[in-house]
Amino acid sequence: MNGSDHLIKILEDKGYKSTTQRILVYDILAENKDKHLSTEEIYELIKHKNPKMGIATIYRTLQLFEETGLVYKHNFDDGCSRYEILSPNSNEIHQHHHLVCKKCGEIIEVKEDLMNSLEEIIEKQYNFEILNHVVKFTGICSQCRNKENENGNRKETQA
Repeated sequence: MNGSDHLIKILEDKGYKSTTQRILVYDILAENKDKHLSTEEIYELIKHKNPKMGIATIYRTLQLFEETGLVYKHNFDDGCSRYEILSPNSNEIHQHHHLVCKKCGEIIEVKEDLMNSLEEIIEKQYNFEILNHVVKFTGICSQCRNKENENGNRKETQA
């Protein structure tokens, strides 16, 4: 099943129509699946394919996609929501983790889920069934640290 077929099936199963605008937004997300695109970035990419499509349509489409489980909305503390398409072949409910550089804004995906053992401890200790978790680490990426070291600008942190 390709991406558009997956989209059409999910939307129809939930009682929604698969419009050309929705398919276009989904295709843009699929083409950029390793990126975390904002609504404005999606709009810029769509303008080249369909200049008549307005940003309000994209906002509504992304909200629908989030509600139907087609995308995940991230908040990386950069002032905008960013969207990531969820794999149609994945039965995994957990999201991967992210490293966010506070200097350049780079977002690095951590593919491994190292939280499983912590989840087990929490579930036992608090008698709480965890369905999902979101982990975001903020810091300085290697490229920014290298630039600081080259420029001699690295400030030592004081406790």
